[in-house]
Amino acid sequence: MRTASMPHPTTATPSAGGIDLAAELALRELIALLPEGAVLVGSAALADYSHDDAEWAPFVPPLAVVLATSTDDVAATVRFAGANGLAVVARGAGTGLSGGANSVADCIVVSLERMDRVLEIDVGERLAVAQAGVINNALRIAVAEQGLWYPPDPASYAISTIGGNAATNAGGICCVKYGVTRDYILGLTVVLADGQTVRLGRRTAKGVTGYDLTALMIGSEGTLGIITEVTVKLLPLAGREERAIVGYFPSLTAAGDAVAGVASAGIVPSALELIDRMCLRAVEDWQGFGLPSDVDTLLMAKVDEPGSTGLALAERIAEIFALAGGVHVELATEQDEVDRLFLARRLAYPALERLGPVLTEDVCVPRGRVPEMLGRIQATAERHDVVIANIAHAGDGNLHPLIIAPVGDEAAKARAKEAFDEIVADCLALGGTVTGEHGVGLLKLPGAAQELEPRVLAMHRAIKDALDPAGLLNPGKAFPDQRARTGSGASDARTRGEA
Repeated sequence: MRTASMPHPTTATPSAGGIDLAAELALRELIALLPEGAVLVGSAALADYSHDDAEWAPFVPPLAVVLATSTDDVAATVRFAGANGLAVVARGAGTGLSGGANSVADCIVVSLERMDRVLEIDVGERLAVAQAGVINNALRIAVAEQGLWYPPDPASYAISTIGGNAATNAGGICCVKYGVTRDYILGLTVVLADGQTVRLGRRTAKGVTGYDLTALMIGSEGTLGIITEVTVKLLPLAGREERAIVGYFPSLTAAGDAVAGVASAGIVPSALELIDRMCLRAVEDWQGFGLPSDVDTLLMAKVDEPGSTGLALAERIAEIFALAGGVHVELATEQDEVDRLFLARRLAYPALERLGPVLTEDVCVPRGRVPEMLGRIQATAERHDVVIANIAHAGDGNLHPLIIAPVGDEAAKARAKEAFDEIVADCLALGGTVTGEHGVGLLKLPGAAQELEPRVLAMHRAIKDALDPAGLLNPGKAFPDQRARTGSGASDARTRGEA
């Protein structure tokens, strides 16, 4: 969740649920280890840092929150936790949508939000080094001032952190052409489960020494190590000329046919995004952008090839949109109009949050199966009598059905969960994957258990055991793990010898 600044108590007091004397004394020791004001133990702070935006996923308040300002702070916290049988859950801005940053029993939450400096921009080598708490868009702005571009742009780019993006291997609107976070990370600074700090990767354009441990950490959701610094490769900012194609469609499936048509034509747009009428209306009611109110589905594409090549691609996409049933297709040439439409796409999720709790899907299917998957989602909504809005990175098959349940309607919430599970099953039946960019976290554990075969799960377990044998780091997340911690008190964890 998005949190405001909190008071910084410097003495330990029991949390709302109460902690035993040994745990309270241990927390006083933690406070002494770290800079003044770094440790929060008040009940309000513990509640605010106990979960990310996936409030549907389970969580319990942590024993304490550490506001780290350096890698050394993180390492000291991890060592303390290991010595006291506690778990550590790392978080950035708390914008995750799968429960990956939700606190668990007997844990300390380490927030990296204060580690927000861009440490280096090397124009010649086209790379930058940023602390994990740097906001994605802040990094993009900083490198743009040097004529460089960091492509990964999740819809939450204005509020999500680069460390969180790395932990979940976040995608974004332009990833259909330019790739996801993993494709732009050269190296990482990581605090391991034993409290030691390692530097992984390289600063050179090429390098294949040893196993690719950098890639292993990306997308591991804080279960193998805590990322504190990220070295990213950059592209030149110049040389792109954006054109947008906007199509209005009578149905989701017609828009899906257009997506499949673009893919089968061999065209790789720099963006291909879908918004249905519910999302459009929610954004319009909130922001008053002047969006159309009589449209079922809006499909937006961008190409960024310069000159006549870009114009030809834009015209070909417009033709495909029309052949798929687009009732009105146009090329948007004014940059302000292009930016307004794509901002509407970015604001769709927070606009829907204003209507009630949102259970967010993140399924990804082969591009050619997008029309069928969209049809199945509509059928699921009708079958379970739930409201499902749809947004999508349609160009790479990454769909985000958003299931809305009215506040306080427990029956609707139960039906929403049934619909969520059915969408996951349909995705897998069509050859898809249960998460394209949000991560497994807690919400997708059952789906991951269906997707990953037993030997692959055993490989995950072996890697986790090798790097975190005590189960200290973000236990129970990222992959189905029957050995996840289930205790409810710090003293129990110490008695069991678990972490």
